[in-house]
Amino acid sequence: MSYPDARYFGEHGEHSGTFTMAGRTPDLSIGEGGTQVHYLATGGSTNGAFGLYRWEMGPRPSGPGPHFHRTMTESFYVLSGTIRLFNGAKWADGKPGDFLYLPEGGVHAFRNESGEPATMLILFTPGAPREAYFEELAEIANTGRQLSPEEWSDVYLRHDQYMV
Repeated sequence: MSYPDARYFGEHGEHSGTFTMAGRTPDLSIGEGGTQVHYLATGGSTNGAFGLYRWEMGPRPSGPGPHFHRTMTESFYVLSGTIRLFNGAKWADGKPGDFLYLPEGGVHAFRNESGEPATMLILFTPGAPREAYFEELAEIANTGRQLSPEEWSDVYLRHDQYMV
């Protein structure tokens, strides 16, 4: 393992960091009383390096079924509450400080079934445009629109989501 190729070639560095302050309004709400999503760093803001999202789940059961991605890794870090995490072989109750990493092709899922709010960080590498997927899911949930199996297949295919 070695360092990747250089991406910055300046001599003195830059003042180019960005702050995302706590307490701001979520960037996205999925379902009434459901998940609040904060875009901490998107693929667009990190030059494709990664995407990092704060995922605040409400007390109602929610989360995707088992799936995998072909183009990116995904990691979960539980901040608060209890989130059921699936590593492709078994489910475990993730508590604050628990971490799950999935390489490309790694089957995974997550659910909040605790009846209490729960929060985690979700990290994608490289920084794929997951915001479009999250926003499409929010539109579907928030409008109550019902998709056919073919329409769901199209949504998933466009967003590197392969349901198992």
